Amino acid sequence: MTKSTAIKLFEEKQVRSIWDADQEKWYISIVDVVAVLTDSVNPLAYWRKLKQRLKEEGNETVTNCHGLKMIAADGKMRLTDVADAEQLFRLIQSIPSPKAEPFKLWLAHVASERLDEMQDPELSIDRALEQYMMLGYSENWINQRLKSIEIRKELTDEWKKRGLKEGFQFAILTDIITKAWADKTTKEYKILKGLKKENLRDNMTNTELILNMLAEASTKDISQVVNPSDFEESKIVAKQGGNVAKVARLELEAKTGKKVVTPVNAKDALTGIKQKKSLNANKGKKK
Repeated sequence: MTKSTAIKLFEEKQVRSIWDADQEKWYISIVDVVAVLTDSVNPLAYWRKLKQRLKEEGNETVTNCHGLKMIAADGKMRLTDVADAEQLFRLIQSIPSPKAEPFKLWLAHVASERLDEMQDPELSIDRALEQYMMLGYSENWINQRLKSIEIRKELTDEWKKRGLKEGFQFAILTDIITKAWADKTTKEYKILKGLKKENLRDNMTNTELILNMLAEASTKDISQVVNPSDFEESKIVAKQGGNVAKVARLELEAKTGKKVVTPVNAKDALTGIKQKKSLNANKGKKK
């Protein structure tokens, strides 16, 4: 299990956290969050009492929380109760603190946005376009990314028609497609690019996006012709779709002598765009 630790600041107070690469989740110290929300002189005692009360009430969130070793105030690694983001938001509901309200409002806002998007999918596309522009992505990349969202939706709709389950089965099929065309699983691809929770497609180059779209579009087209009857047959189709894009990748690499799948992520790409704009601006001033 690969983990990395971090100290986050909230209202000038430290909140310890651990990134679990296997689970792709941040686990956060519950005691540290209690200290922020309650200003208790003994947050550990507060948490113990709250934990006991919630257990007596049959609260499943507390039951599912577990302990991990984190750096304590004395500099030693000590076992402390942690929660992932979902568990933490549920626990916050049980803490009577004015500081918890922003979290509750945020959750309500996210839920409301999600419901709106389910009724009108165009809203999610408009929101994505606005966010990508604010982050500084190029117009060309944004157009490719939005097209990739459309193609992905067509593929997942096809999987749903075949009776496949969202979540686990979709993830396995996506892994098969990615492994077929890029020679890397999704997790290996993310590690190459130095990503954690970030979206892999948001960190692909134009060429990577195009080949990933080709792989997913090919998988959908083949599925519609072959009509796989179950998950196992859909796995075969996923590999066939990915192989279509692999042929294109290998031919392109042979022509250019350059690898298509690279460690370049969005941060690297956006930094390069900003530097290029800065150089062009300076050249303009010299003229």
